[in-house]
Amino acid sequence: MSEGNMNITLKVWRQKNSKSQGNLETYDVKGISEDMSFLEMFDVLNEKLIVEDKEPIAFDHDCREGICGMCSMYINGRPHGPLEGVTTCQLHMRSFKDGDTIVVEPWRAQAFPVVKDLVTDRSAFDRVIAAGGFVSVNTGNAQDANAIPIPKTEADKAFAAAACIGCGACVASCKNASAMLFVSAKISQLALLPQGDPERQTRAINMVNQMDAEGFGNCTNTGACAVECPKEISLENIARMNREYLSASFTSSED
Repeated sequence: MSEGNMNITLKVWRQKNSKSQGNLETYDVKGISEDMSFLEMFDVLNEKLIVEDKEPIAFDHDCREGICGMCSMYINGRPHGPLEGVTTCQLHMRSFKDGDTIVVEPWRAQAFPVVKDLVTDRSAFDRVIAAGGFVSVNTGNAQDANAIPIPKTEADKAFAAAACIGCGACVASCKNASAMLFVSAKISQLALLPQGDPERQTRAINMVNQMDAEGFGNCTNTGACAVECPKEISLENIARMNREYLSASFTSSED
């Protein structure tokens, strides 16, 4: 084996669809460059399977730049793998050792049914956003950056919350399959800015209600979601979401 190349054993979850029973299948992948990304390694394996007239492994991907959140793989028991603040597509094979056995599975959550192999249906997130994660009021033409004074601390928090890419690692890492880190980030990024204020109360109620309707679990504040989040979304967003929801609930009960 040439220097910098590695041989690994993959145990990959194979499942035809959400109604079928899945299982782990073992593959030997040889001559992998340590500079390859984890997804490039899967490309090599799939090319080999196609040449052998076997079914390639289905997995989700798009930008491969850590932006789209589609590369949702559970790697050796951790969403996105062993590194913190990194998506699967940004994970490189040098994070593993020659001869390693790597177990790869899809997200595990009732609200994220398996489509095929490592691909899960995360459209529940889309429906949560559609329930209220937007600004529908007419904001007019673009204004100068300093036309609406916003404290820098609040702007920084809003931008930090908006960094969420909706990958679902928070759900996959939570023992309850809770989506509160994701939903709270989407509520926070608008609640912290004046443009989101007109629909602030209905947004919190509608998004939380939709989250519950999708079958996500409750938050018990173990913090696993924030640890495994590739964009390091803060737990303080969950506290903010709870305050927004309670405030909106009290106001609506008074009307």
